[in-house]
Amino acid sequence: MELIDLNLLEWRETAHPLVFLGLLLLLSYAGGKLANHFKAPRVTGYLIVGMLLSPSALGLFHERLVKEDLTLVTDIALSIIAFSIGGSLGLAKVKRLGKQILWITLAEASGAFLVVTALLTSAFLLLHGLTPFAPAFLTLYLPMAVLIGALSSATAPAATLAIIHEYQAKGPLTAILLGVVALDDGLAILFFAFSSAIAHSLANQAAITWSSTLVAPVLSILCSLALGGAFGLALRKLIRFVPRSKALFGVMIGAIFLVGGLALSLKVSPLLANMMLGFVVTNFVARHEDLFAVVENFEEPIFGMFFTLAGAHLDFRVIAAAGGLALLITLGRFAGKMVGSYLGARISDAPKTVRNYLSFAILPQAGIAVGLVLNGREIFSAGQAELMVNAVLAAVIINELLSPFFVRFALIRAGEAKCR
Repeated sequence: MELIDLNLLEWRETAHPLVFLGLLLLLSYAGGKLANHFKAPRVTGYLIVGMLLSPSALGLFHERLVKEDLTLVTDIALSIIAFSIGGSLGLAKVKRLGKQILWITLAEASGAFLVVTALLTSAFLLLHGLTPFAPAFLTLYLPMAVLIGALSSATAPAATLAIIHEYQAKGPLTAILLGVVALDDGLAILFFAFSSAIAHSLANQAAITWSSTLVAPVLSILCSLALGGAFGLALRKLIRFVPRSKALFGVMIGAIFLVGGLALSLKVSPLLANMMLGFVVTNFVARHEDLFAVVENFEEPIFGMFFTLAGAHLDFRVIAAAGGLALLITLGRFAGKMVGSYLGARISDAPKTVRNYLSFAILPQAGIAVGLVLNGREIFSAGQAELMVNAVLAAVIINELLSPFFVRFALIRAGEAKCR
């Protein structure tokens, strides 16, 4: 038995990543079908399969593979997801629903940010017996609470989009939901850019400057949007030279990958860049229906690999070490988003179905939150950063296991999903 275990360990370490890419595709498909058999969304099946494959469970996927070798899968998936979300923002729809989308997004994102920050700040003060002016609070716990609050405002577009496509949902709630999710991530990135600048200054006891908190984040966002917009306009010219529908696949996937890769190379947001690309394509490029159709045919296996890989990041020791903090993050985020979305819907005079059910559909949290927290860990020392990252990862797993059922509930209750 020991010899078999040793051989398996050696095989995992030496096998080509393409082996595991194939396993991701096949096992995610099996997990999705099994989830459907039990009347659960496929996303849930993908996550559970990933958790079982993780280094802390069955261990078929080793840690280097999950955190390094297969990160390209995450970059590809997020780029395609962002493109699809941007494509949902047709100008006619934005003009018709713009007020409602804007108010709801501002209210629910701000609600999650404020409630999570306030809840964590209060918990840190009470648990550690600190005063608001204690050095440990000002240089560690307050910056951490602000950072976690900022990333809590994000809503994962992948899970939402996957479930909308799975149940072929259409209607007022779905239209507003797609718009909110599209704007929400841009707003979350903006919140995090400002919050990380403030947190860095607090943690290092440095002065907070306008250039660090405002100018740099705004320039990054504008650069992302300009990159996606420029490639969208270039695609408008190029597409007339691609007469065959079969050739559209290579052109579109190539454009999405190129925009995402350039954004990563320039250290700006690939999500915002590809969202802008999708927005330009859907509004200003001829045959845009055909372009989005070829991308949609490619989406499902990408969703499967992305969520299975996300599940494989789970370390059960993380849940044990940071479970209490993860629970606070989850509860605060749920409360902030639900209250905020309801208030935004009331203020903007949104339809009754939106007021009643939208809050259940904006709870998913995944790739963007993970990316942001990993980006923010450099602000703290190794041990402090590990606590923050572990708590957020545990909260993300809790969200991704529960929220697909809430999204499906909202779409079905609103009468916009084709039940299966």
